[in-house]
Amino acid sequence: MREMIFLVDDSSMNLKVAKEALKDYYQVIPMQSAAQMFTALEKVTPSLILLDMLMPEMDGFEALSVLKEKYADIPVIFLTGTTDSEEEAKGIEMGAVDFIIKPFSEPVLLNRIKLNIERAQLIKENKRLLQEIEQYRQEAAPKNE
Repeated sequence: MREMIFLVDDSSMNLKVAKEALKDYYQVIPMQSAAQMFTALEKVTPSLILLDMLMPEMDGFEALSVLKEKYADIPVIFLTGTTDSEEEAKGIEMGAVDFIIKPFSEPVLLNRIKLNIERAQLIKENKRLLQEIEQYRQEAAPKNE
């Protein structure tokens, strides 16, 4: 089964272009607002979220802040038309894993998504292995009677 990606952007043109670029590789769920994204998150968990930074009602920073409280393991890549390094630094500090500048190059978009999904899977597997090791360590520890 293909990885699911939430694509959140208030521009229908951006949604169309990105969905077209990704449709052969991923299951893409386009949404025009953060509110739609949070409603969808109650039902399904995507492998990655592509999140526009500048949206009405709730911008990307506000959405990321809420995401990291409840859905910290989902990687978020900001889509942005700005090249402001301060905003990029703020996004990374808040938990975004990457930034892609619009208009984007299809190969760059595909490679960054692939890289960040693989990274998230490795982190998840490492956490699972560490828990397993800790469980074995506790089972092997001498029991105090």
